[in-house]
Amino acid sequence: MFNGLVNLPWWGYIVVALVFTHITIAAVTIFLHRGQAHRALDLHPIISHFFRFWLWLSTGMVTKEWAAIHRKHHAACETVDDPHSPQILGIKKVFWEGAELYRKESKNLETIEKYGKGTPDDWVERHVYTPYSARGIALMAAINILLFGPLGLTIWAVQMAWIPVTAAGIINGIGHYWGYRNFSADDASTNISPWGILIGGEELHNNHHAYPTSAKLSSKWFEFDIGWLYIRTMEVLGLATVKRVAPKVKLDLAKTNCDAETVQAVITHRYEVMGKYVKSLKQIMGEEIQRLRAQGVHFDVITFRRWLHLGETELKAPEQAELKQALSASKVLATIYAMRQELAALWGRSTLTQEQLVKQLDDWCKRAESSGIEALQQFSQRLRCYA
Repeated sequence: MFNGLVNLPWWGYIVVALVFTHITIAAVTIFLHRGQAHRALDLHPIISHFFRFWLWLSTGMVTKEWAAIHRKHHAACETVDDPHSPQILGIKKVFWEGAELYRKESKNLETIEKYGKGTPDDWVERHVYTPYSARGIALMAAINILLFGPLGLTIWAVQMAWIPVTAAGIINGIGHYWGYRNFSADDASTNISPWGILIGGEELHNNHHAYPTSAKLSSKWFEFDIGWLYIRTMEVLGLATVKRVAPKVKLDLAKTNCDAETVQAVITHRYEVMGKYVKSLKQIMGEEIQRLRAQGVHFDVITFRRWLHLGETELKAPEQAELKQALSASKVLATIYAMRQELAALWGRSTLTQEQLVKQLDDWCKRAESSGIEALQQFSQRLRCYA
């Protein structure tokens, strides 16, 4: 029986499958996602075309389609127009049918034309990769069988399932449903794990939605983005150029008054600001909610945090009634809720002058510091230090 050109011990085939799938993940996160969809970096033509060729072999995905669908996801996140929101479609459907949702949206010509601009449009893209996307997958199967014999088909099957499970299922599904959040982005994005290795750094999905054009997805000191490690290595070798990374929060502890610099920093880091707001007030919210339970008002911290994030007009009628009951029963929660909505409105007032924005932020801080809520006072004092 033909056993292939390469004879390996049993564990060798597992290593090959892991290496092949990891190259695919690297190609998706570095080339398709950070490079093509968000323009966070430029790749050397040799590296860029290697990733295109490898994705043609291992996934059959068309660059323009992938970039367009992902850009639409950001533009319409958690709405009925989002191609794959578990908040709209349900986690089961997105997790198990994520690849089908991608294929369905790829047939929407309006999406492709509106969001797919600027992707590769050379001869090989027009005459090979796009019209014959399925041929690459077949060629990959043939190569695997030639190299590894019948076991090559098993490796190929793992390759074919890898992106539908990890990207379409885990990132698009779990990454908008379960995990932790560093930033209060305007969607349900979460960080699945602080160590972005298996999915190339895409595990840090909340960080990405807070700063989508950043080539680096890790944010906290304990987070690791292996995709960023590869990008920095390529940059040192002259094979990549990083265009943008998420800005770092700078604090000037000597500042006691709001100024134009404070306003600009708060707007720039608005998702970090909102994340800090909720985290700073978590304990007092928990204590108030516990007190209300004794009075027959039943909801938890997670529910109230969701109310804080969405705002009253975005809640369904039963939730609006629950929210009003909670706010009427607790002056503390009413203050926390009102102050959060007012702060969020600050960066939505584009018609105001710089002086007006400074005055509004300063007024907000003064009211926060006179609220009688110690955690809110401390948050406001820290906010004044943004630089």
